Amino acid sequence: MNHLPLILGALGPIFALILLGLGLRRSGFPGDGFWPAAERFTYFLLFPALLVHRLALSRLGDYAVGPVAVVIVALLLGMTALVCVLRPWLKVDGPAFTSVYQGVIRFNTYVGLAVVLAVFQADGGTVAALVMAIMIPLINVLCVLVLTVHAGGSATMAGVARGLLTNPLILGCLTGIGLNLSGIGLPWGSAAVLEILARAALPLGLLAVGAGLRLEGLARPGLLAAASALKLVALPALAAGLCWVMQPGRLETAVLVTFAALPGAPTAYILARQMGGDVPLIAAIVTVETAAALVTLPAVLVWVV
Repeated sequence: MNHLPLILGALGPIFALILLGLGLRRSGFPGDGFWPAAERFTYFLLFPALLVHRLALSRLGDYAVGPVAVVIVALLLGMTALVCVLRPWLKVDGPAFTSVYQGVIRFNTYVGLAVVLAVFQADGGTVAALVMAIMIPLINVLCVLVLTVHAGGSATMAGVARGLLTNPLILGCLTGIGLNLSGIGLPWGSAAVLEILARAALPLGLLAVGAGLRLEGLARPGLLAAASALKLVALPALAAGLCWVMQPGRLETAVLVTFAALPGAPTAYILARQMGGDVPLIAAIVTVETAAALVTLPAVLVWVV
């Protein structure tokens, strides 16, 4: 428990920014048109710049990439199987099931990287970027497949591949790793430019997370509680068990379990809207998970630290 004040001190500003974003949007400041633009600006420019900067300058050989990849694949496939097995108990139709699935399997990258950098410092940020490089493509493929099967969404392999190849976070990770492994690094003074952009990524991203929360659609408390328990309790427990088996290293284990304990991502709204998911339900799930993470995430971090 001696780590609790340190962890709460690290998490406090992160959740304060999320709540500030929620309060600003509900007050109408600086205007409804600002938040979608801020989210796009962060998603397409600032956050990729942070990932490129972090990965291009790191010593990637110091980390257990192979065991980390195995844990991630086993974690996502195992949780997918568990959610499918539990579907009859959840008593939901196809679109609602896809929203529960997205709420369980997706993670909020802005919150994740902010938490890891605050608690585990620079090395943790590098591991987090590697985790994202592996997790994001697999999660997107799994979510598209589930929506296609259970919500009647239409998607082709070419469309899925195109979405992955144009995802700015994936491109940022691959660019950073490529620059690192090639030995090029960050040439021509680009490191200073990317560092400035990277500093703006997390504050603006966290504000946008808060602005994207929805307080409507909370009429199914039992289903919301079940989805939140799977995401914030079962998923990190499964991640810890897999790490115990694979032994990826102490820092890698801490980052993997932390990412598994993150709340869902507002980006799930977009895919649900495009492919026939239950949009009000996924909005409610993400909101409830983000609120519950105020309690569960510090508990998980005390455990892994």
